[in-house]
Order: sequence, then structure tokens, then C-alpha cells
Amino acid sequence: MPVPKIVTAAKGGAAPAHPALVDGSGLNFTQKTGRLAAESTAWVTGHVLDILIASAVGIAIALVLLGVRGLGCKLLARLDGDPHWPAIFVRVLAKTKVYFIVLLSAELVASHAFTPPGLMAVIRVGFVIAFALQAAIWARELVLGYVEHRVGANEGHGTLGSAISIIRLLVTVTLFAIAIVLILSNLGVNVTGLVAGLGVGGIAIGLAAQGIFQDLFAALSIIFDKPFRRGDSVSFGSVNGAVENIGLKTTRLRSVTGEEIVVANAKLLEQQIHNFARLDRRRVTLTLGLICQTPPEVCARLPDMLKEIVEGQPKTKLVRCGMTGFGASTLDFDLQFDVKSTDWDTVYRTRSAVCIAILDAFNKADIQMAYPSQTTFTAAPDGRLIMPYAEARTPGAKGGKAPQGQE
Repeated sequence: MPVPKIVTAAKGGAAPAHPALVDGSGLNFTQKTGRLAAESTAWVTGHVLDILIASAVGIAIALVLLGVRGLGCKLLARLDGDPHWPAIFVRVLAKTKVYFIVLLSAELVASHAFTPPGLMAVIRVGFVIAFALQAAIWARELVLGYVEHRVGANEGHGTLGSAISIIRLLVTVTLFAIAIVLILSNLGVNVTGLVAGLGVGGIAIGLAAQGIFQDLFAALSIIFDKPFRRGDSVSFGSVNGAVENIGLKTTRLRSVTGEEIVVANAKLLEQQIHNFARLDRRRVTLTLGLICQTPPEVCARLPDMLKEIVEGQPKTKLVRCGMTGFGASTLDFDLQFDVKSTDWDTVYRTRSAVCIAILDAFNKADIQMAYPSQTTFTAAPDGRLIMPYAEARTPGAKGGKAPQGQE
């Protein structure tokens, strides 16, 4: 059995220190604090000039950064409500925290003042924590600013207010969770299990709320793609109405008959949507059917007559007009004109006025419009056609015949 070696100190000398005591890993918190205080005291007394120079440089850097932050706050107050990129970057700059500026200045100048390792480690840890939190704040403002930029200044509170509130919450939780994981990783904590747990928990929540997240992503599609906005007149399927509210899960419309229609965002975007609000004009098409006995010269001058009638109304312009074919009992004409208005009530009144003006002009010009009718002729034994109505006699005349067309 080997005999353990006993190390003794030489006379007048000190025993060698244990390695754990040298690097401080074997000390408790009180001992580490005392050691750090002793090192700091020795450092202050031995490097007064270096500390003063470093402090002056650090204060100057902090003042410059605070000045830049103050400028950003002033510009933010001036650009308040503007969702464009300059305002977004100014808002990001204005969200710079004072503790980050102080720790950034300390980190920049600490290595040039012969700072002891213990105090340098404390400054480094503080800077890592401050930088992670500040980066999360900057990223949150940048993402939310981009979302508001896509939505628009006048729509963020009314049209998609609830959706943006949920987006703000999700972005905040996600970014600060990432910041906490990075802080723990830089402090030497094993975050593998934490990341795995967050991943499994996120999958479980996603599966449980699959329908909600589907509608949420549909709301995001409405934000970025903008197929319609609040107040737009849209049509999809058999529904025709005006958009009243776009929420997190559903979109509410007011139909032309007055009732409210609630549609899930995901279901709505699966359909073909006709948005009438993007038009600067509305096109109206009218089909006219004249009787087959209408003379060709009347049919030839009909387009000019209709053009005069249409352009006699305000904000109207004729697109095309002409004869399109022969119906079963009609001569078919097609009339198309634009009403330069996005208001459907104005278009409706204009169309009604044009129809009444056409009816009045046709009555004055003795132009007859056809209606569905059939005439049956009977053949005599010798092949002659017999009129379908009896020949009437003239009143008071014996054996006389009434004029054709009278009974």
C-alpha cells in the first residue's frame, strides 16, 4: 500500500495555496465578495490616474449616447403617427435604455484601466444582460414598426387593432424568451433542456390552438397583402357588402340588405374576393330589346341617341353601344357606360336616371321596346293564313268591315 506524501512547508516559508483557492472556484459567496472588494481596493489605490482617464472617457461616451437618445426622442415626438421607415428607426433609437448606455461605456473603457479580473467579469456579465434585453427591445420595436407600416397609420387601431395587440404580445414574449435563453447560455447555464421544453410546449400549444392560429395567420395575410380594408365594398360567393371590422379571428361585413355577416378570416381568404373600392369608376351594362319591326335607319342612329342620353348625366362616359344580335322576338342592343364614382348609391341613382331618360326618348321617337310574346297563325284548307283574330264590323255599318287593327 503506497504511503501518502505529506507536503510540509519549509522553515520561514508558506505552504502552497490550493488551486481552487487561487482561481476562486472553491470560495463561497462571502469569500468571493471579500476577495473582489480587496482586489478593487488595491486596483483603485494603484491605478488612480488610469481610472480617472477611463472614467472621463466613459462619461464622455455615455453623454454622447444619451444625447443621441434625446435627439431620437425629440424626432419621435415630431414624427408621431408616421408609420414610415424614418419614424420606425427613430422610435427604435428612442427606446435605448440608460442602463445599457452606462454598461456599454463601462465595457468599452474597463479593459484600458487595468481592471482586475473579478471586477471585469462583473462588468462583462452586466453588459451581456443589458445588451440581450436591449436587443430584444430594439427588435420588438422594429418588428412592430414594420407591421404598423404595412397596416397604415389610420388602420392600426380601428381595422386590425385586436390582431395587432395579439401580434405585439407574441413578438414581445418570443423575443424576451430568446434574450433570457441567450443570457443564461452566456452565464454558463446548460439551456439544452430549457430549449427542448420550450419547443415541445410550443408544439403542444400550436396543436391545441390550431384553428385560432390559422385565423391569426389569415389576419397577418390581411395586414401584409391588404386584399381589402375597413369600409371597402367586397363580394365573394353569394355575399355582397361593406367591410365593417377585421378582427383577430373573424371579419364582419354589412350586406346590402342590412344584416351583419361574420366570416372566419381563413375561410374568407380561401374564396375569390371582388373588391369594388379600388375602382375609380363603376361600369353599368344595359341590354335593350326592340321590336323586330324597327326600321334599319332607326337602329343605325340609336347608338348616337343613347350616347347623348348617357353623357347628359353628370360623371358618366359612354364606353360602347351597338346591336349585338337577333333574339327570338327582339333586336338586341348592348349599352355600356362608366360612372366616375366609387359610391354605389351615386351609381345606382345614375343608372336609374339613364333608364328613365332612355324610356322618355323612345316614347318621343316612337321606338317600341319588345316584350316576350307569341302570335299564332291558322292555315285554311287551301293553305291561306287566317289571322288569329276575327274581323270586326264597323259599328252602325251593315256588312261593313272594321279597319285593320281595330275590333
